[in-house]
Amino acid sequence: MNYIKHLTAFYEKVAQDNTLNPSHISLYLALFQFWNFSRFRNPVSISRDEVMRISKIRSKATYHKCLKNLHSSGYIDYQPSYNPFQGSQVVMVDFARELKVGVKQQNRKK
Repeated sequence: MNYIKHLTAFYEKVAQDNTLNPSHISLYLALFQFWNFSRFRNPVSISRDEVMRISKIRSKATYHKCLKNLHSSGYIDYQPSYNPFQGSQVVMVDFARELKVGVKQQNRKK
């Protein structure tokens, strides 16, 4: 997994997505940090309190809304736990791979 290529592809995708706001981006980057700490293994276990602290989101309603939006838009696969002793699971989509496919398709069109 290439950290720089992933974030570059993520920002290219975000630039074209008018449904996301700064809270979504902040939440995604907090989730990305958890993924980084787990050495880019999927799924990654998350703690709502920690993710909210890192992303600077103070409202649980905003947190859950943004998490569900990121899931439904295909940025992540969110698997809620509903167990207070077990973290929810998030699968991060590898956008670096999508970037490679997109570049190959653009080169073929030329």
